[in-house]
This record gives sequence, C-alpha cells and structure tokens, in this order.
Amino acid sequence: MPITELLSRNSVLYGQEKCLSEINLDLQNSHNVIWREYELIENNPAGEYRRDMTWRVFDEKANRLANLLIKRGIKKGDKVAILLMNCLEWLPIYFGILKTGAIAVPLNFRYSAEEIKYCLDLSDSIALIFGPEFIGRLESIYDEIPKIKTLLYAGEGRPSFAESYDRLTANCSSEAPDIQITDEDDAAIYFSSGTTGFPKAILHNHRSLMSACVTEAKHHGQTREDNFLCIPPLYHTGAKMHWFGSLLAGSKAVILRGIKPDWILRTVSEEKITIVWLLVPWAQDILDAIESGEVKLEDYELSQWRLMHIGAQPVPPSLIHRWKKYFPHHEYDTNYGLSESTGPGCVHLGVENIHKVGAIGIPGYDWEVKIIDDKGELVPQGEVGELCVKGPGVMKCYYNDPKATEAVLKGDWLLTGDMAKMDEDGFIYLVDRKKDVIISGGENIYPVQIEDFLRTHDSIKDAAVIGLPDARLGEIAAAIIELKPGHSCSKEDIEEFCLTLPRYKRPREVIFDKVPRNPTGKIEKPKLREKYGATCLVAKQTTR
Repeated sequence: MPITELLSRNSVLYGQEKCLSEINLDLQNSHNVIWREYELIENNPAGEYRRDMTWRVFDEKANRLANLLIKRGIKKGDKVAILLMNCLEWLPIYFGILKTGAIAVPLNFRYSAEEIKYCLDLSDSIALIFGPEFIGRLESIYDEIPKIKTLLYAGEGRPSFAESYDRLTANCSSEAPDIQITDEDDAAIYFSSGTTGFPKAILHNHRSLMSACVTEAKHHGQTREDNFLCIPPLYHTGAKMHWFGSLLAGSKAVILRGIKPDWILRTVSEEKITIVWLLVPWAQDILDAIESGEVKLEDYELSQWRLMHIGAQPVPPSLIHRWKKYFPHHEYDTNYGLSESTGPGCVHLGVENIHKVGAIGIPGYDWEVKIIDDKGELVPQGEVGELCVKGPGVMKCYYNDPKATEAVLKGDWLLTGDMAKMDEDGFIYLVDRKKDVIISGGENIYPVQIEDFLRTHDSIKDAAVIGLPDARLGEIAAAIIELKPGHSCSKEDIEEFCLTLPRYKRPREVIFDKVPRNPTGKIEKPKLREKYGATCLVAKQTTR
C-alpha cells in the first residue's frame, strides 16, 4: 500500500497522541520556521524551545498542503522540491506532496545556489517550498528557474518573490484529497551525496518507500512504546527512512536541532528516548566529551535508551568497542544502505551479532546480496569484489540519466560501487568505494582499512586516506590526520604507529588537517584530492 495510508491510519487510531516534537537548544544561532508556535520549555530560562504535533494535526497539515498544491495545478507525476532545515514542518510537507500523487524532491540544505538550480532543473521540479535560511540563495537564481511556477515560503519575514506556505495552507481543507495512488506510482527523487561529482537524481516509487518501513521495523523492532531521536538531515534517505519504523509502529519521535554531546544526552534523558541513530563523528564527539569530563553520564537518565545504531559510512570497530565500554547495556547495529536502495539496511549487522562488529553484516530483511568481479562473476569467499544488492527498495532509475542507470542496474541487481568481501560465516566487510581504491605499484590499497587502523591511535580523532600522484608508483597513500583536541603528534609518531601494517599499506605521506565530512557523515574525498592532489606534500612535524 502507499506510504501515505500509514499516516492516515495513525491519525484515526492515535489522533490525539503526540507523534513529533522539535527541540531547539540553540535558538540564538538558528532561524526557525514558525516562531509563534514555539512554547518555552517549562522551568528553562535559557531560552530553549520545543514544538509538539499530534498524529491528527500531522495528517491535517499534510492534507491542507496537498489541497493547496492541487488548486495550483499540481498533478500526479509532477515534481515538488523541498528546501528546509530539519523542523516540525518537514514531514507534513513531504507527505502533503505525496498525497497529491506528485513526486517529492528533497534538496540538500548545504547546496549552493548553483547546485539548487542544477537539481531543480535535473528533476524537472515545477514547485518549491523553502525556509528562511535559503532566501539569499534563491533570490540569486530566481530569474534562472522559470520552471518553478509555485514558490512557497515556510517562515516569517516572507521575501517578495514567494508566497506564504502558512497563510495559504490555513485556508485549505484538512480532508484528504481524492487521489488514487498505487504502489507502483513514482513517489520521491533523492539526490546522491555528490562525493564523486554533481549529484544524480534517484527515483523511487511508493513500494520502495513502504519497503523501507518494513525493513526498519524488522531490524529494530519498534513498538508503540519507543521514542526515536532524529538528528541527521531529513532530506537524506537515512534519517527519514529510519523514522519510517516509527511511522509503521505509530510511535513518537523527536527532531533535535543541534549535535552537541550535551544536547543529545539531555534530549535522550528528558524525552525518554529509546532509539538513537548517529553518524560516526557524533558518536566520536560523545565519547570524547565523556572521556574529557565535559559531560558526566550520571547527570542524565539514560536507562531507557535501548538501541544505538550507525550508518551512512564505514564504522571503525574501535569506536564501537569504546561505546560499549560506557554503554554496555545498549543494543548496537550497523546499517549499510544507499539512496539508491532507500537507506535503512539492505545490509545490516543485526543487534544479535555484536561479536562481528567491523562487518557491515548480512543481507537485510527481504534483501539479497552478491559480490562480483569486473566480469560480473561471483568472487570466491574471502576475496574482494563489488557488492551488489537486490530487494524491494532498489531505485527505479536515475531520473533523466539512462546511461548512468544502465551502468548500475543489471536486471534486478544494483551495483553499489562498494568493494567488499565475505567471511566464512556469510558476514560482509566493506573494503572501500570502488573509485577510492588506490593502485600503488600494482598493489590495490583500500583506504578504509588504513583509516580504521589509524583511528585506534589514542591521539587521532579522525582520518582519511587518499591517493596522491607518484611518478614511479602511479599513486601513493596519503593520510589526512585530524587530532583530538589537546593532543599532539608528529609525522614520525604516525609512521612508527603504522609499522605494524604491511609495508605497502603504510601511508607514504602524513598531513595534519581537519577531515571534511558531508551532512550524512561521509568523508568528502574529492575536496581532499583537490586540495592535496596537485603535488605530493611533505608533512611537517605538527602539534595541536
């Protein structure tokens, strides 16, 4: 059934129950959507605010937007883009678009004006709903996006070139529009993370979105008693489609604006959060804050927190070993997925398999996997090849890009572009992105393996390994090292630490710098290659 029917069901069954809360612990550094709807958190003079929404109001807001868009001529198959920071309006807007039979097109809030224009053009979007943070960017390209016939602004201080989302939807019916939607109808276009160039437009249908609800619920067992903490950006498949488990269960969720360790732990404590999905850098920050004494676990009520899971990028085993030291009662899961496979766990570790931490896991619920060589043949167990997945959440295509679609869709199988291997128990280990493999003197070097090793060093907060050009070997491995605050290290220290690695895996260059990551936690290696790739830099002794 279409995913919109889950929202309608929850409105009937649990209408008066709270389903979503937005909590903002740093109002001075943010612009929110509709300020007058905020309520001051009781007994909190620091200016921290929250908003709550029931299932009935959620459904009514989605219906009001759907009816407005239909009045404006939006019809089944049209594309409507969303450009918002995480906020309470985000999900009702998304579902309002789906209820028209139109295709929702979430945009990355970090996009430049030129990238916004590119994605609007590529997706053939004819309407856009945006928030205060994007006024300047849209104003600069307003004359260059003539396909956008409806431009709605969600917030106060409306710019002259847009109409008010809040005012217009308030005057629309809260009844569901009479639009017939099937499982096979197109539902959403998501954009690839763009770590290898301009993003591709990934088209999913309603069956794909619904499969994500089922997969997530099967993996993590959400019940009506759970409360999910949503921190990552909702424009991405990961955060939203892990929330889909809450949608299916009819349980609560909290949208937290901010990622400071204290904010996360306070929210878990005060909101009685049971499930948290983190990115690697945020988990590292929490552990660093605990070990430095910046936060003290005894200051929080965390006994109800039952599950922490991580996805979106390779997870260093050392990180999870550290985590279990401080949170021994937590269930833990690694989720592997792609926007092309609707996100939450086409491969996952499984909470019962903590002894296999380091693996991305086994096929997710209703998914199949295989590992192939360049000829498309299965590789022997233990050897490295390209990971392929097959299941109900595989994308329909790259929209408007048949050549790129043909390159990754082989029948029902999706070629992920990730290099992996399988152990004797059937657990899959991610080795690296196919495009990130370094070929040095004829040897294949997989950066993720070196990065995981480097992060076990007591002074290293994060690490990225890239290939740099070399006249003799073709490429050499260079390690970009981000040190923990207050720690010092030198190139010689790192070289000595790496002596336990095979010689060909040891980084030939060591560079001390910040490791850039995108909003979904992936290392932005193109930026590092652009910064350091022209010449092989010699790292000088550095202290921090």
